[in-house]
Parts: sequence; structure tokens; C-alpha cells
Amino acid sequence: MALTLATNDEGGPEIFASLQGEGPSAGMPVAFIRLSRCNLACTWCDTPYTWHFDGDDRHHRGGATYDRKANQITLSPQDAAAQIAALGQNRLIITGGEPLLQGGALADMLDHLPDISVEIETNGTVKPPARLDIRTDQFNVSPKLAHSGNSSELALIPARIEAFADDPRAFFKFVIADSQDVAEVLELQSKYRLPNARIFLMAEGTDSNTLRNRQKWLSPLCLTHGFRMSDRLHIHLYGDTRAT
Repeated sequence: MALTLATNDEGGPEIFASLQGEGPSAGMPVAFIRLSRCNLACTWCDTPYTWHFDGDDRHHRGGATYDRKANQITLSPQDAAAQIAALGQNRLIITGGEPLLQGGALADMLDHLPDISVEIETNGTVKPPARLDIRTDQFNVSPKLAHSGNSSELALIPARIEAFADDPRAFFKFVIADSQDVAEVLELQSKYRLPNARIFLMAEGTDSNTLRNRQKWLSPLCLTHGFRMSDRLHIHLYGDTRAT
């Protein structure tokens, strides 16, 4: 079973080494693999080239659609593992798109990477297969709030949120565009008993000025409610670019 990856600017697979930019592992040197395809469509998504292909009429604020053939590449799990191993990192971030849509092939890939720690970034709507779950050290779960443009029926699946809430490996990262979004986070926290220590609020934005301006009002809200705040370190370092 092949993996379908996003492409970098040269048309190769988006497998690269960088610093983790978000969440509890921010600042750690890691390897990344970015998979293509997503079951949601966030209007502010910063990787629309992984899902907003020509003919897809779901809304994205950028308006552009992408040629599927130019923005997807397939690799065998063994070839993907070899490229990851060549980066020389001891921790791997699996991201997307929605990577758990390809959970079986990812488990096959990790069979060739027995000693690497694994962190998966997910929108929290897809159950990881057991073979992948047992290899995962950390889940960064980002449930999509109403401002994402996704219906709650698609984006907030109770059984999946409950399962991640009960899993101490799972951290919840909420993208915040407006201070009113925090009220929705508080509702979800109460409904699913999410521990404060595992909740991160992260300003939405793809440039440093936007992030800094929003963090000015987001930081006191984190203090008030006892939440952690996540920056987007890679945006400050590299801008909104692929393979960073």
C-alpha cells in the first residue's frame, strides 16, 4: 500500500528536517512527513495544496485550487522510511492534510523505523489503526471550531474526541481567530472533560504580525482559563512556505 504525500517546491515528497513549530514539542529538532488529502476543509488552512485540488468547490479564503498531479506524489512505505532515516533525527512528525486517512500505510512505514519517536498531527476525526496507535508517542489533536467553516457534524465527532480525551498522549490544540472562539473551547472542555494542562490555544495566522497582534489578546485569556499558548515558530523563522 503506497503513501500519498504532498510535494515540496521542487515537486519531490515533502519529507524534511526542521524545528517543530507548534504545541508541546515546539523547538525540538525533528523530521517531518506531510501527507496529502484531508476529510475537512478549513477556510483558513495553511496547507490547501494538500486537499484543495482543481474541481473542489469547498471554500478556502485564498481562492486558489491546485493541480492534483503536481501536488501529490506516491512513495512506498519503505522508500518513505528510508528518506526519513536519512535525515538523522530521532523524532518524526506525521502531518497533513489528515494523516490518519492513511493509517495502515503509515504503520507499514514505521515498521522500517523501529527506533524513532512518533508524533501525529490530526484533526481528531479519524481513529488510528491499532498498529499505528501502538507506535505513537504523542497525538496533537486540533479539533476545528465553527470559524473553520466545517460543520460540527463533520469536525467534532464525539466518540473520537472522547477517545483522545481519555488518552494521556493526546494534546488538544485549538486555532483561535477571535476572542469569542475561546467560549467554544470552554464548551468543549466542559463537555469532554479536557484537562487544562493538555489544552493549547494558538492564534490563527500565516505571518508574524498577525500572530503577534492576536497573541496580545490571546495570552491574557490563556492566563484567565489556565490554558497553554502555542506560538507558530516556523512562521517567524521561515514564513508560510513548504517543507519548513
